[in-house]
Amino acid sequence: MASQNQIKKFLGWRETVKPHITLNDELYVLLAPFRLPLILTVLIMLFGTLGYMAIEEDMSFANALYQTGITFTTVGFGEFHPLSKAGRIFTITLIIFGFLIFSVAIGIIVEVLNRGELQKVIKERRMLYDIARLKHHYVICYHNEFTIQVTKYLRESHIPFVVIDPSEGLEEIAAKYRYPYFVKAEPHTHEAILKSHLSSAKGVITLAGNIADNIATIASVRLYEEEIGRMRSYLVISNAHAVSDEEKLKKLGANKVVTPTNIMAQRINAMAIRPDMENLLQEFLYRQDTPLDMEEARVGKVSWLTLRKIKDAKFREIANVTIIGIRYKDGTFVPMPKGETTITEGSKLLLIGPSEGIQKAKKIIRKPIQPEEMKHV
Repeated sequence: MASQNQIKKFLGWRETVKPHITLNDELYVLLAPFRLPLILTVLIMLFGTLGYMAIEEDMSFANALYQTGITFTTVGFGEFHPLSKAGRIFTITLIIFGFLIFSVAIGIIVEVLNRGELQKVIKERRMLYDIARLKHHYVICYHNEFTIQVTKYLRESHIPFVVIDPSEGLEEIAAKYRYPYFVKAEPHTHEAILKSHLSSAKGVITLAGNIADNIATIASVRLYEEEIGRMRSYLVISNAHAVSDEEKLKKLGANKVVTPTNIMAQRINAMAIRPDMENLLQEFLYRQDTPLDMEEARVGKVSWLTLRKIKDAKFREIANVTIIGIRYKDGTFVPMPKGETTITEGSKLLLIGPSEGIQKAKKIIRKPIQPEEMKHV
């Protein structure tokens, strides 16, 4: 088995990922009207083949089948085999029945296609299989102005996402605002959770116009998290239109809550008090093509850095990354920690530097033993 997996990996084969909801039942229901024409076609082909073999004694099975086919489809090739009078009368009968069955089949096909349901199900089914291939994506709930801006930056950062919204015109909205994956449903429903393949997602961003919808979505996500026994909690980000709602959403399970009024006030204060610093942040941290990034990295229990000093990390020399803060488990934050500051289990290091360097530093932090390369720095 291991060798097979290695061969598949070498050849670049991808396993077919099956979505939680395949829409097979819906597809079968829509294809059900085609059963009658198909059955009648098989029966008339069988009837014609056996009829020719019975009437024309010297006609083989293959010739009888071929004669039935060109007669039934009325292609006009004429007699493939010289026919007797009885054979010609049988041929006329076969043509009439074939025309009737063909007319019925065309009528059924036109009716099904005119309803448009079949095309919708096929499109949605293809979308669900594409979504099922995503890994570590974000599920964004509700379409609005916030969603348009958030998805714009996610696209620029090459972060996959799925938009869930109950709007009837979601397909047109998705085309207009370049949502590659979308699900038409109420975000808090089990159907929406399964269709967005939340099981393999990194987190959920719920941007409803009212707090009730955000609460319902957050509760559904946390319940689903317990249902599947997920080891690592989803990152849940929500918006709140009132500052008073921020604490409620956090208590209900949101990791981060963004309040537009709060953010606007903070930015305006920063511009008023330290305009140069605000310009610097705008230049280096908020832009997508910034050469610098800033992230927190958690020090796990098995990390080799646990109970070591800041100076032992040596991220500056190894990854061109600087530790500009440390947040302990009790919430205490130490800005610009000195080299003698102790790193404890569960603390978070605030790192600043190039994105590649930060990712390298995170890998070093997760290692249980100090890497050999660091012993010689």
